[in-house]
Amino acid sequence: MLTAVTVTRLEKAATDNGFDLDLERTADWLCFGSSQTSMRIWLTAIGESRFLAAASRADVLEGLPGFGMAFTDLLPNGAAGALRVSDIAALHRLLRRAFQLSRSLPDALLHVFEDETRNLPRATEMERLVVQRVGQDIFRRGLFEYWDGRCALTGLDVAELLRASHIKPWADCDTDAERLDVFNGLLLAAHLDAAFDAGFITIAGDGSVLPSNLFPTDARSALGLNELPKIRGLRRAHERYLPWHRAKVFRTGAERYEV
Repeated sequence: MLTAVTVTRLEKAATDNGFDLDLERTADWLCFGSSQTSMRIWLTAIGESRFLAAASRADVLEGLPGFGMAFTDLLPNGAAGALRVSDIAALHRLLRRAFQLSRSLPDALLHVFEDETRNLPRATEMERLVVQRVGQDIFRRGLFEYWDGRCALTGLDVAELLRASHIKPWADCDTDAERLDVFNGLLLAAHLDAAFDAGFITIAGDGSVLPSNLFPTDARSALGLNELPKIRGLRRAHERYLPWHRAKVFRTGAERYEV
């Protein structure tokens, strides 16, 4: 049985991290929704120091490795799974990350784009550029959510120095679904975005940086490419786009480096 103090702590954890709608309680599970995402969560406690968080979306749960221990017993109806954490601070971190992912996966950005551009004209080139700028702004916001406001490679968290880098560029995408797919992007520090966009680096399937052999050694060293860690947070869905970048953008040796 949840105590009044525990209920208050769970309610605060939910509302502080984006789940601002108090929904119907199921036994000892408190249910919450959000005015900004369609995902529902359920919270409960085991004793006074361990907490369970269930979510209605499996894709969000899959994006939370390392945030808690998977839990599958006696879940509330509608829950795709749950995670167990050991303290209230960890619960706050888990809910914040779940909220971020729920607003960017799997096609949330596309829905926002469709809503915001539904009534915008597209007859002239200038009007189409306005629509594109709206989409690129939505894409940038989505990448900030997915990568938690940090460069995917360096961890830099200064927003003014970060770029939302398309893996398969906007103009080369076949559909708006591709253009607005959060897995078609990396949040990168500006110098890495420039190198990635120019094809002087690409990303291997394991998240490691591959520099082009046309990229001078001293330039690689100046940019710190030799010390970059592997990207954490790559999902299988990124592999829908990374091979395209490696094949179409990455400079493999046939090109000549121009100073």
